[in-house]
Amino acid sequence: MANLFDINLNRLVVFAAVVETGSITAAAKRLGLAKTMVSAHMQKLEAEIGSNLLVRTTRRLHLTEAGSGFYEACQKILRDTELAITQANSNTRQLRGKLRIAASIDYGASVIAPLAVQLNKEHPELHIDIIANDHRIDMVAEGIDVSIRIGRLADSSHKAALIAPFEEFLVASADFFAGDLPESPEQLDVYPFVGLSVLPNPLYWTFTRNNFASVTLRFHSSIMTNTSLAVQSAVLAGAGIAVLPDYSVKKDIAEGRLVRLLPEWSLPGGGIYAVFPALIQRSQKVSVFIEALKQRYS
Repeated sequence: MANLFDINLNRLVVFAAVVETGSITAAAKRLGLAKTMVSAHMQKLEAEIGSNLLVRTTRRLHLTEAGSGFYEACQKILRDTELAITQANSNTRQLRGKLRIAASIDYGASVIAPLAVQLNKEHPELHIDIIANDHRIDMVAEGIDVSIRIGRLADSSHKAALIAPFEEFLVASADFFAGDLPESPEQLDVYPFVGLSVLPNPLYWTFTRNNFASVTLRFHSSIMTNTSLAVQSAVLAGAGIAVLPDYSVKKDIAEGRLVRLLPEWSLPGGGIYAVFPALIQRSQKVSVFIEALKQRYS
């Protein structure tokens, strides 16, 4: 029977990374180690506990029955250790280490990057890594601490915290309409529409008034693009009308560059969410980041 004193507990971190990423190469990338070192750690761990944990195939690693049970135990050990460290450091406000944040390209540039600067000034030993991507990424495989998702949140095994709700506005440039503005959704189909292509149905929108009257329209696109920043730029240049979140257009509306159309009609709206892996307790770094982001909207 293996003795606890004969086992290098650092190898538990390596083993968990290999299981969660699915390969030696991906685990090495996450941990910042050489692939040969990760492989050596796994071989030594199996030797130390006297059991095969992984079955290696040409494409992927698979857990043995013993490995599956050992992984569950490793998760608990690592989570309990992280919790103990967090509690031990709870008497200090200084945050240390790396915080990896995933967000869309637009939101990462406009909101997360300035917030990262603020947090870094408050906590100089906190190193923030922003991963900006408009495609959904695997948080566990990429080692993401918290991901910002905007819109309607899909079902997930992760936990989520609502940062703030938002409205969606139908907008156009201030000089797009030569005469009167449209007064009903039915008058909109003659105008070119700038669509956000990453949405499931970017040309279909439902307008609601007084919570009971609703009209669903299919717009005719003049331009389609995969970032809301490009949609906004095209609309400001006079390309047509578009639906954009209130937080991105309020300043342009207030300063007269954009006009909001049909303000008495509402669009579905959504929420800004911070999503994080379903650990027993989220880390102090993630909690501080979420609270700072909430304060931005309050």
